[in-house]
Amino acid sequence: MSSALLSRPQPRLTRPSWLSPRVARTEVLAGIVVALALIPEAISFSILAGVDPRVGLFSSFVMAVVIAFTGGRPAMITAATGAIALVVAPLALQYGV
Repeated sequence: MSSALLSRPQPRLTRPSWLSPRVARTEVLAGIVVALALIPEAISFSILAGVDPRVGLFSSFVMAVVIAFTGGRPAMITAATGAIALVVAPLALQYGV
């Protein structure tokens, strides 16, 4: 057997960076902050849209869970902020900018 085959470096199996306690703590804290900021936003936009606030909360939660499992894109808006276009467009047409 050739010595070149025996001396080939083996790939190192390293732990992903998101498994470190520091990164995991940062990610969890960021998720909690976003979730807490999403609650009043979802309620207010659902009231503006004329639906029950529970509908806004439920749809925001479902949207966040689906995007968490399927993955998103950098410019994708998945919170209630994306729904503002549905509310602002008719208001702008009716009352002007």
